[in-house]
Amino acid sequence: MFYSITGEVVFYDTQCVAVNCNGVAFKCFTTMNTLKNIASKGETVTLFTYLNVSENALDLFGFYTETEMECFKVLLSVSGVGPKVALAILSELTPDSLALAIASGDSKSITRANGVGPKLAQRIVLELKDKLAAGLDLGSSGIEVESANAAMNAANTSEAVSALTMLGYSQSEAASAVGRLDKSLSTEELIKQALKQLSRIG
Repeated sequence: MFYSITGEVVFYDTQCVAVNCNGVAFKCFTTMNTLKNIASKGETVTLFTYLNVSENALDLFGFYTETEMECFKVLLSVSGVGPKVALAILSELTPDSLALAIASGDSKSITRANGVGPKLAQRIVLELKDKLAAGLDLGSSGIEVESANAAMNAANTSEAVSALTMLGYSQSEAASAVGRLDKSLSTEELIKQALKQLSRIG
């Protein structure tokens, strides 16, 4: 219904901003990252908006960038994540840092957001990691899917090398074996194929 609104900032606090558009002030719930980009009352801003329709209310959410708005919508697709939780996550993490946390399986970073426990953070990583691997852009402006996937692949490679060294192989042997493999493979598959290589060498 609303894609964006442009007008004068007439009020803001830690949770929302009110933008006056032709005499009508629209109250938009938002993130701390968006609020950091609003200098003061009287400033003219454009906010990208998302209208959330529930049984008891129509709530408007506003974001300084389209990137953040799209990331907000993706978070809402996760079971158990409502608007308040999505805002809390995007107040703690930028879209770039959230994409990297999901790609690398770093659920601990997501738990820094108010109201997000370990189980929910793990669910967010699990559900969105598959979408990220399938080519979904989480709204990252500077680090898009390719870079996020690269971070995920690097983490898998590092975990595989560590596992092989725990099995008694030297760091150089493990790194060499893993280095010959397809970096997009899962950690488990990297370990299996590396072990096959190392057993043949031995």
